[in-house]
Parts: sequence; structure tokens; C-alpha cells
Amino acid sequence: MEDNQIEEGEKNTNVEVAPALISVHPTQNSVAVAVGSDIRVYDLLGDCVVSLVDDSGATSHKDSIRAIRYGANGKLFVSAGDDKVVKIWSAESWQCICTVSSEKRVSAVAISNDGQHVCFADKFGVVWVVDLHGIDGSEASVCKTAAPLLAHYCSIITGLEFSPDGQYVVSADRDFKIRVTIFPKKPLDGAHEIQSFCLGHTEFVSCLTFVITLDYPQGFLVSGSGDSTVRLWDITSGSLLDTCEVDAKAGHLESNGSDEGYSTVTDLCAIPDTTLVALAIQSLQGVMLLSCNLSTKTLSVAKVISINFIPTSLASSSCTGLLWMVTGVSNLPGFDCPSVSRVKVISGFNKSSLDCLEHEPLALEDNDIPGGTKLLEKLQGSVTVDEKVFTAAAEALKAAMCNLLIKKQYSVEKREFRKRTRNDRKTKQ
Repeated sequence: MEDNQIEEGEKNTNVEVAPALISVHPTQNSVAVAVGSDIRVYDLLGDCVVSLVDDSGATSHKDSIRAIRYGANGKLFVSAGDDKVVKIWSAESWQCICTVSSEKRVSAVAISNDGQHVCFADKFGVVWVVDLHGIDGSEASVCKTAAPLLAHYCSIITGLEFSPDGQYVVSADRDFKIRVTIFPKKPLDGAHEIQSFCLGHTEFVSCLTFVITLDYPQGFLVSGSGDSTVRLWDITSGSLLDTCEVDAKAGHLESNGSDEGYSTVTDLCAIPDTTLVALAIQSLQGVMLLSCNLSTKTLSVAKVISINFIPTSLASSSCTGLLWMVTGVSNLPGFDCPSVSRVKVISGFNKSSLDCLEHEPLALEDNDIPGGTKLLEKLQGSVTVDEKVFTAAAEALKAAMCNLLIKKQYSVEKREFRKRTRNDRKTKQ
């Protein structure tokens, strides 16, 4: 009998490669890396390793983590992934304060600006919401039940963001679309009012972020995609404001010099208090910086920072002018160490040099990174990592993303057969 696709059933016959992720506390109090089922946290204020506390007695996660995030106020940290469990942690005590079970594997998470609601999306296209009112982290971990907030009609959700004013929740999916939904006053009753759809991408939407300035506090949405474009949106109307083709600019830095179709934009990170967005692009050794001119509503390539490093995840804080990045994967076949990660930091994103980039952003040496080698030993598992492993990791991750997000084409007969033999339907028979 055929294997079912991941969004049509819970396929576990083959262990899937998952990217390493990084998240930084809003004021850079701590940094977290997730690789496989492992969460690694380093306290930069105390210059020490953090041990997570989970009263359930079990390991934090039993399968690959697909999403991690700090809340906007820095009090919460959320992790979720393929084990169908959402963990909500106090980012101060690092105790698990809430555990939520999901029906399907989780692909994205978001935290409301006031920290009172956590939303997560599954690979069947449903966004769920958890109410955290009354949970302050002083008591033992509690189990909560999530309520359905909205659905994307069986399309894998790839990104989830709250708008800067908290009025909207924005979700992106594998079917090329971005949905802007009004976040209701009573989220547990569901979100029934769609503000807009942002349509224009020709491949899966892979990542979302908002660019915010003092002149434009409501911000503008920026999206990345498998079609090698980054697009700027007005979410109120759903209008496409500008499109930036990044494939040609990144092409000369392809590691193997070959042209194998589009270069997927794998992650976006808006540099706080600026109009710059950092891009991670599949096979690009380094990061690309885009400048967003919010007055003219245009995007342009500002600079490509070349380093011997292909990031899988990017993060920044609001006060340091540093861009954090990680590369790595879990479940890498054929290697003694199947889960690997490498952390790097780029400095030079201070307000005096951002708009014109007069000062060259610089990749810091390991000893110059906040936390130094002690941090790297925690977040990477060791200070030194065999760089050759990451070449294989990049190729494995590229194949895994292709299998997950590029839709396969089937005949009508084959599609009907796959529907009849879905794993989730078997359990109900």
C-alpha cells in the first residue's frame, strides 16, 4: 500500500530531516537553538547554561521540533513539532508552564502581543489557539486544550505571525497564499472574519515577517517563497506593493555553480528599528540584506554578506545590532552524529550605519560572540564542528523541503485512492 503524503496522513516510515532553528530573546537575555528534539538555551545575562524544567517527567519533545519562538514581551517561549506537542515555557524560570496536545504535527507557532494567547498551526491547515489567562508560571505545569481558530482547507501552514498591532493573525501556506484574519475578542469561539488574502507567489510561501518603523508603526508584511521572490504587502487591502527577485543576485554564490531552478527563501528576519530584512536562501553561503523603503513601498537588494555558512534559521533582538543564525539538521542519514548545528553572529547593524551600510557588517569570531565558546558548546553540542558535514546537511534539507512543500501531481484515480487510504481515516473505521 502506498505511503501517504505528510499532509494526508501521519507518515512515519522514514525519519524526516529537520532544520536547526534559532530564536533570540527580545532584549537578548538568552538565545535558544532547537535541533531534532533537543532545545538548547544559553542565558546571556547570567553567562550560563540553562536547564529546562518539565514537571511531566518526560523529555521535552520526542520528535523533531519545527517551531520555536519568544513572546514579544520576553516572558514566554514556545516549542512545538512532529511529536504533536506544544510546550509553553517561562522564559525567566525556564519551567514548562503549559503543555498542549495537537491532533497533527505542528508546523508553526505565534504568540499574541500581550502574551495571553498562543496560536499554532498543523500540517492539515488548521490554526489552533490556547488561552493562557490565569497561568503565571508560579504553579506546576498544566495541560490545556486548544480550540480551532481557523482553517486553510488541508494545506500545510508554513508561517504564522501576529500583526504589530495585534489586530490580525497572518498565516501562509503551501498553496501559494497568505491569509489575513481578524483576531477576535473571543478567540476560543473561532475567527470568522477574513480581512484579506495576499496573492501573487507562484510557489509555496516559506516565511513571513513584519517591517516596522516609528513612521509606520502598523508595519508592512514581507514574505519569502519557493519562487525565489520576496514580496511586500499591505495586509489591510491584500495589495502587493513590490516584488524583489533574489534568485539572480544569489545565483553567483551557488555552492556548486549549477542552476537547479528556483532558490528557495528559507527564512526572513527583520532587523528591529530599521528597514532592513535579512534573508536565508537555499544554497546561498551567507545572507542577503534587503532594504525596504516604506515611504515608496519598494524593496531592493542592499548587500550580500558572504560567509562559509548556509543558514537554516535567522534571529535578532531589539537592542544589540546583532544578527544570529544557525545552520544544521537533525536525522542526517549516513553520519555518526545525525544531528548537527553551527551558530554564527553578524555584527554591524547599528542605527548609524543601517540605511547606507557604510560600515561593513562583520561575521564575529567564535570568541567574540556573546557568551563565547561556552555558549557555542551548549548551542552546538561542541565548540568545533566538522564543516564538511554541513554540505551533506544542506543537500539533505533541500531535498526534504522539496518533498514536503512542492505539491505532487496525481491522476484523478490515484488521488481518490489516496483519499480512501488516509491513515487518519483508518483509525475511524
